[in-house]
Amino acid sequence: MRVEVTGDRVLVRLALWQRILGLLGDIDVSRSQIGDVQVIEDPLREVMRSGLKAGLRIPWLYYICRTIRLDQVFIVRRGLPGLCFSVSNGSPLKRVIVSTPQARELAKSLAID
Repeated sequence: MRVEVTGDRVLVRLALWQRILGLLGDIDVSRSQIGDVQVIEDPLREVMRSGLKAGLRIPWLYYICRTIRLDQVFIVRRGLPGLCFSVSNGSPLKRVIVSTPQARELAKSLAID
């Protein structure tokens, strides 16, 4: 999985196995549609609190899933901080949390605009 921040987009590109097991596709959001951006030190806690999920779930270790209502996506694993951002593009998707070692740097680059 890679998180790419360009001048006008945020792309979360998943490996093939992540797409298949997580029942997800790549996430592509315009930067103008991104709201609240934050770093979550323990993203697994957020996932565990979110309710029912569909996709790959290995409790307290690794999640590539979405909520049943399709409004939240989690691509997180233990030991890595999470980049969390809200989405306001009219789709059911409202929030994305992605674990990455670059979470702090990516959050800073998204918050500048």
